Amino acid sequence: MKIKKGDTVVVLSGKDRGKQGEVMFALPAVGKVIVDGVNVAKKHQKPTRATMQGGIIDKDMPIDASNVAIVSPSDGKATRVGYRFAPDGSKIRICKRTGVDLDAG
Repeated sequence: MKIKKGDTVVVLSGKDRGKQGEVMFALPAVGKVIVDGVNVAKKHQKPTRATMQGGIIDKDMPIDASNVAIVSPSDGKATRVGYRFAPDGSKIRICKRTGVDLDAG
């Protein structure tokens, strides 16, 4: 899976199409990601010792990784992800549209 935690992505399809957010969790075993503010569901929470306050809370639910695209850091548009190898042999993710490195750091 080419999407990692901390990437800024845009939703390509579904009820939240066009929204942008940061990936909070990547679930590569099932091919899903959890994006902040996208695919939010209401959950009825019962008060417990851990959460004294009960009520209805908003919970970010997983969205399929194929329904999101990484936002290019140079121009802010959706892009595909490619790879190149650095001289030391490490693998670096690059933006297919502009060729800019996505792993800046």
